[in-house]
Amino acid sequence: MGKVVEIKHPLIEHKMSIIRNKLTDTKTFRENVNEIGSLVTYEITRDLLLKPIEIETPICKTICYTLAKEVVIVPILRAGLGMVDGIHNVIPTAKIGHVGLYRDEKTLLPQTYYVKFPDIIKEATVLVVDPMLATGGSAVAAISLVKQRGAKDIRFVGLVGCPEGIKALQDAHPDVDIYLATIDERLNEIGYIVPGLGDCGDRLFGTK
Repeated sequence: MGKVVEIKHPLIEHKMSIIRNKLTDTKTFRENVNEIGSLVTYEITRDLLLKPIEIETPICKTICYTLAKEVVIVPILRAGLGMVDGIHNVIPTAKIGHVGLYRDEKTLLPQTYYVKFPDIIKEATVLVVDPMLATGGSAVAAISLVKQRGAKDIRFVGLVGCPEGIKALQDAHPDVDIYLATIDERLNEIGYIVPGLGDCGDRLFGTK
């Protein structure tokens, strides 16, 4: 079973208090989501493999270490976009794919409307990014799409999760590690995380 990591750090806690606040404006919300994305990157990449390379400093030749595998960031549209720049700032060599999903009003199941991945995804470490792990439906579907393209080293990266979403993702993809800034209490009757932070996509882009 993949691990579930709740990333604890004073700066993350501080910024979570800002994005949870319903009075926070769109600009401040977006900036803080982006900054949390940067902060969580240190934890989600802690065990990335390295390979030795020989370089020449201004003084002499020496052995240093570089990432052994490429990294691909895959945001789930549209809310996942809010964390991409923060992660990419820390791993500027990472490639970026995209998965677009919407919920069918009759079946309530996620439907795919856009998929685009870089060719290296099979050999890369893939970070599937979505701020909210609520019912888990979108995360499960997105990771299935990534696996269909041959990826094996996959990590889910979010801000806020709940036990229901974590269980759904683990049941569907027990090999995927889950990284969250915080794990909240539960889902409410309309599928929102409690206490949560509302609809992250709407708050990121000012659409509500």
